[in-house]
Formats: sequence, structure tokens, C-alpha cells
Amino acid sequence: MRAIALLIGLEFFSAIFVVHASSQSLSSSIQTLNDCVGYALSHSPDLQQSYLNRDITLHTIRSKLADWYPQIGLSFDLQHYLQLPTSVFPDFTNPNGPKREVKVGVTNSSTLTFSVNQTLFNRDVMLAARSAGDVKKQTAQSIVEDQINTIVNVSKAYYNVLIAQRQLDIAEEDILRLRKSMEDAYAQYQSGLVDKTDYERAKIALNNAVANRQAVAQQVKVAYVYLKQLMGFPADSSFELAYDTSQMDRNVWFDTTQVLQYANRIEYQLLQTNRRLLVDEWQYNKWSLLPSVSAFYNYNLAYLNDEFSKVYSRSFPNSLVGIQLSLPIFQGTKRLQNIAISKLEIQQTDLALLALQHQIRTEYEQALANYKSNLYTWQTLKENLAMARDVYETLSLQYQAGVKTYLDVITAETDLRTAEFNYLNALLQVLSSKLDLEKAMGLIDVASYASSATSSVQP
Repeated sequence: MRAIALLIGLEFFSAIFVVHASSQSLSSSIQTLNDCVGYALSHSPDLQQSYLNRDITLHTIRSKLADWYPQIGLSFDLQHYLQLPTSVFPDFTNPNGPKREVKVGVTNSSTLTFSVNQTLFNRDVMLAARSAGDVKKQTAQSIVEDQINTIVNVSKAYYNVLIAQRQLDIAEEDILRLRKSMEDAYAQYQSGLVDKTDYERAKIALNNAVANRQAVAQQVKVAYVYLKQLMGFPADSSFELAYDTSQMDRNVWFDTTQVLQYANRIEYQLLQTNRRLLVDEWQYNKWSLLPSVSAFYNYNLAYLNDEFSKVYSRSFPNSLVGIQLSLPIFQGTKRLQNIAISKLEIQQTDLALLALQHQIRTEYEQALANYKSNLYTWQTLKENLAMARDVYETLSLQYQAGVKTYLDVITAETDLRTAEFNYLNALLQVLSSKLDLEKAMGLIDVASYASSATSSVQP
């Protein structure tokens, strides 16, 4: 019993160790932007639905095209006449006499039929064969559209987490500065160089900084939760992002001299594919005058007997082969109306393509303007941050030398903290506007993240 208990205990702790190791492996694999986007492309619930829709579409196409294959069937029936049918025949012995009523058939009958039907021409099957490629392409383009939206949203959420984390670091640095300032002010107060006011101001500033750190820490948690939601990351697992502010500074640059190409936008490509499908639909309606042609072969085994127990004692086989043709003659102008509707839908799509071009142009101009504006603001605030840091360090030294008042130091420290937060917010805005500009120009490259998606660690 002790040995069994020991084995059970070992298995239990081994399971815990495996789960913990798996969680550690998953958490350590998510560090960079590519890791986050790659994981999202494989695990995002929205994208999972898109992948399922793709599979459904592929099976639907195969189901439609299956009508080209021979359709083989087997049928069986068994029937018993409660009252035999009556037929009227002439009296062959007396042709001019009255006709005779004769009951025909047998009481029990059964038929086993084996049938093969091969479609030779059918406009429904022709439409399926003709449009299969575009339907697959439409589904693939829809997935790419969802992937682009996922990449943009996850990237923005990723940058938001990094900025929030950096703001938390700044809040920690602010607390360290204020604590040192409070200690310096208290030492000078004890020495009689300054009154108690400087120390109290330092204490107030430190308390405010601690409260601000708590608020920023909560923002970091919320940013992480939102990023995990977009990624489809397990809520009970966690990861730590590796970030480099200098790398983010380098990521803000974008070549604004590139020319806008409407065909790069996945929405434009989708609309073009949809137009081709409408052309196929228009052709399909024009084919409505064509016949449906199929070849068939039937083999029947008939069993007939008045005694039920002897129904299957003898069979009467028969077989036939033939061609069946179905041709619509008059449909009440239905064909003409459907053709007209198809042509009008194609014209609607042409207008939608034109409208989409105007929309893309507007989105591009707006995204470009936002990017340039945010880039200029970021550069300005970056310069302000450098000056604010220089002013604070200078005033801190002057205060320690007794040249400046503590109020000047507090003001400089507040300006430095404000400059740091404004710079980070500007950095987030310019990175987000760059993503919007790349999306507006159709330059989001899904393929570059595909390798990250295939190599991401499964939860």
C-alpha cells in the first residue's frame, strides 16, 4: 500500500511539473511583436472562425462538383395488394361482344433496382466548375482581410502594453527621484538650512507619485488583458514582453514617397473577385435555355407471387439504358429577368469599385496626414524631453548647492515627468498612425508573420 501511495504521489507531482513546464515554455516564447502576432494568427478566436468558414467553403465546392461523378443508387420495395386492380379487355372469342373485366397482377410483388446516372451537361454543375476557383480565392482573400485586421489590432495593443510598461518604469524612477529629494530636503531641514515647508512639499510630491504608480500599474494589467484577448492567449497564463524604446524609435519611420496602389488593398481585390463571380452568375442565367442531359442505366429484379412465402422464389430481371434530356420551353420571361438582374448587379459592383477607390484615397490621405502630424509632435516632444531632463538635473545640483529653492526643483521634476509621459504617448500615436498608413496603402505583409504563426508554441 505504501508503494502504491508513493507511485500515485510521484505521478501527481510529475503531472504538476509537466503542466508548469508547459506554461513556462509558452510564456517564454512570447516576447516580441512577431511572437504576439504569430500566436494570434494561430489562436485568435475570430481567425479560427474564418479558417472554419474556409473549410466549409471547400467542402461545399467539392459537394457541388461531386455531381459530375456517376450517381449510383439502390432501391427496394415490397408491396401487398389488399385488392387486385381491375383492367378491361375485349373478349377475344367474341370481338363484337361486351368487354371483359379482369383482375390483373399478383398479390405480392417486390422490386430491387440498381441505377447509375451520369450527368453529361447541367448548368448548375457547369457554374460550380467555372466559379470554384474564384470562390476559393474569395475565401482566401477574406481570411487575409481578417489577418490584416488582427495584425494591426495586435500590433497596436502590443505597443500599448510596452508604452504602459515604460510609463510604469518612469513612475518608479520618479518615486526614486522624489524620495531622494525628500531625504535631501529633510537633511537640510535638520541642518537648519531650510524650513519645514520644503520637506513637506517633497513628502506631498512623493505621495502623489506613489498614487500615480498604482494607477499606471492597473493600466498595465488592463493592457495585458486586452492583448491576450486579441491573441487568444490563455487567461490563466502570463508572459513578459521584451521591449527596447530605442527600437520603437527606429520603427516610427516610413517612406511617405511611396505611391498608393488601389490593387494592393485586400478589400479592392475582394470586390474584383466578387465581380468575376457575378459575371459567372450572369453567364449561368444565359445558359437557362440549354438542356440538362444525363445518361442512365437501370437494372431491376422483380419478384412476383400470390403466396407471400414464395415471393422471392423466382425473379424476373430487366434492364435498360438511355439518355434523358430536359429542356425548358417557356418560363414566363424568368430567364430574361434573371439576366437583367445579373447585369445590374455587375454594374453595381463597378460603381462599388469606383466608390472604394475614393474611399481608399480618403483613408490614405487621412492616415498620411495623421502620421506626419504625429511624427512631428513626437520629434518635438523628444526634444522637449531632453531639455526637461537637463533642466531638472541642473536645478537639482543648484538646489543642493543652495542656489535654487526646492519649489524650482519640484516644478522641474513635474515638467520632466510630464515630458516623459507626453513623449511616450506621442510615440504610441505615431506607431499607431504608421500602422494605419500601412493598412491604408495595403502594405501589411501577412506572409512575414506566417512563419511566426507556424512556429508558435501551442498552449
